[in-house]
Amino acid sequence: MIHLRSHELQARAEKLLPGGVNSPVRSFRAVGGAPPWFAHGAGAWLEDVDGNRYVDFIASWGALLFGHAHPPMVEAVQQAVTRGASLGVSTPAELELAEAVHEAYPACEMLRLVNSGTEAVMAAVRVARGALGRPGMIKFSGGYHGHADLFLSDAGSGLATLGVASSQGVPSGAIADTVTVPYNDAEAVSAALDQQPGRFSCIVVEPVAGNMGCVPPDPGFLPALRTLADRHGVFLIFDEVMTGFRLARGGAAERYGVRPDLATLGKVIGGGLPVGAYGGRADLMQRVAPLGKVYQAGTLSGNPLAMAAGLSSLQAIAQQPDLYTRLEAAGAALEEGLNQAVRAAGVAARVQRVGSMMTIFFQADPVRSFADARRSDTAAFARFHAALLAAGVLWPPSQFEAAFFGAAHGPKEIEHALRAFPAAVAAAAVSS
Repeated sequence: MIHLRSHELQARAEKLLPGGVNSPVRSFRAVGGAPPWFAHGAGAWLEDVDGNRYVDFIASWGALLFGHAHPPMVEAVQQAVTRGASLGVSTPAELELAEAVHEAYPACEMLRLVNSGTEAVMAAVRVARGALGRPGMIKFSGGYHGHADLFLSDAGSGLATLGVASSQGVPSGAIADTVTVPYNDAEAVSAALDQQPGRFSCIVVEPVAGNMGCVPPDPGFLPALRTLADRHGVFLIFDEVMTGFRLARGGAAERYGVRPDLATLGKVIGGGLPVGAYGGRADLMQRVAPLGKVYQAGTLSGNPLAMAAGLSSLQAIAQQPDLYTRLEAAGAALEEGLNQAVRAAGVAARVQRVGSMMTIFFQADPVRSFADARRSDTAAFARFHAALLAAGVLWPPSQFEAAFFGAAHGPKEIEHALRAFPAAVAAAAVSS
């Protein structure tokens, strides 16, 4: 493939934008080479500025359940913009989207619409802290909850010690009350709660991890968190920004049968536009201003264009009762195709999938935690990624990011990927 125009744009961008990008993983530095720059998307396909076409398994990092430029969404946004792009006051679309979320996700007895997943999780933790008057938060290594200071913490030297900042510019005070433990380790959570009773307000978890690659919860892990939260009088927060409306209409909470006290949503509920939400028990959400003393506000919260796009997405889900069955079938075909390629190449690799989220880890053992994921052969993944790109398949450019597919990935797109997998996995097996 020729990428002359992409190379030119990247060179220009690097003079103005840090790394030439507006979000780090777009730089392709984890896989080497210069990133393509894209002109437009339609359905499951993207076309770059040099005219190369790709089946897209990034899907705007999980936001696009119905693909690029989904016609009902485009029409809804076009109609909305004629009424004003930002009114700064309440509009019916905000209520309609909130009602659609509440109907599908019953744990959100009340909710607040915001502009991003980062904002949603930050506010949910503030609600938990405000309700209990306790500063402590437990999160999991490898879990990503946005780039707010309090979440950018790695594990410290002990379960209840201070965390260690994972980014420069994060003051020690911002993470002093963040304790990080291994994912899928309920015993570590229990030990942290036992060591310092009365310190913690909440446990924050991606019910299916997606930012260390796709890592499902062990059987019993999420129910154990629910039990521990109840036993110690802390709140369980599900970060479903990625999994909400993707793994089931009611998110991971529905799929695994565990009800959180608070939940955060994003991506799919925006239909490709910037939207987030946090919600939960009514008694907790009534603490949010103007009803209570937990303050949160946003100029563009409930933006009419974003509301139109999000409502279109949720309506499309409601109109397709077989959607998740179809996604499961597509996922099973992709998973088996990748596994066949792995067996044929004799490479050490592990394919993990939950619904329409999937990752191939280049190591032989199951991945249950971030420590497991970090043992993967990232050089092999880079060769795999480059071979897929050359074959017209756009895979997330990091070993530690889940791939996504959706309703727009029909038989033609699935077959295109299946044809590309054998050579890509074989390329990964060849040591450079």
